Amino acid sequence: MNKQLRDLRHVALDMDGTIYSGGTLFESTRPFLALLAELGIGHTFLTNNSSKSAKDYLAHLSKIGIVATADQLYTSTQATIEHLKQQMPAVRRLFVLGTASMSRELAGAGFVLTADSASDVPDAVVVGFDTDLKFARLCRTAYWISKGKLFIATHPDRVCPTDRPTVLVDCGAICAALKEAAGRAPDVVLGKPDPCMLRGILSRHALAPAQLAMVGDRLYTDMAMASRAGALGVLVLTGETTATAGANYSPAPDLIVPGLAEFGERLRRARPQPAGVSAKVASDHTGKGGHSP
Repeated sequence: MNKQLRDLRHVALDMDGTIYSGGTLFESTRPFLALLAELGIGHTFLTNNSSKSAKDYLAHLSKIGIVATADQLYTSTQATIEHLKQQMPAVRRLFVLGTASMSRELAGAGFVLTADSASDVPDAVVVGFDTDLKFARLCRTAYWISKGKLFIATHPDRVCPTDRPTVLVDCGAICAALKEAAGRAPDVVLGKPDPCMLRGILSRHALAPAQLAMVGDRLYTDMAMASRAGALGVLVLTGETTATAGANYSPAPDLIVPGLAEFGERLRRARPQPAGVSAKVASDHTGKGGHSP
């Protein structure tokens, strides 16, 4: 494991459940990012949550104290746009079941968004994490699916992590309802665990899979994708997964840690000390506080 950690050049970080929960930034997040910079390791924030556009995500990160650039962010909506343009260039007209933020990003990428009308026929329907879900639009989506239109889901997550006393019904659960109503599962499911989410990062930074770690809190998305892409899978226990579930999962994550602080300590111990960084400064990045409230 030490050799794998020494060879790392980039870390893909899941967001909700890994660096924050809802609107609460984990105490260990900023020290971990500072340690990555000191060790010369790059990072990309990666999320399945398609409720916000890339622009809105950058604003959200800034609001909770994380400064990031556009090339440090990759979302399932961006993966959906790339898939449509590269694999389905004839698809131009979309009926979207998603937030206004997600719809703006799709429209900004050049797609025509159809109205909630039986006379405005789409080429495909795209379903995301719709936090403003309207019953009429859910029904219209089911109608187009029942008519055989291409059915695309931005990601498979059933629920979204939250620090509030509720359950946030996510894209996977919405698609399950549509499957029951229309009799068809999605034709394409983007986002994690599809390895294309990591392949974009590998290509962007000229990395081999072994030089990339996927850090996340979910087994069936984050860890499954790491395994399929050949990247190092690091499970943090700050989100939905317990230590027992992680230990019993197959294929097993490469590393299971309580949170980012502990992963940072493992990285620091495995790598030569960067010039000019004192032991005291390095130790400042091993503070606790990686668990969700």
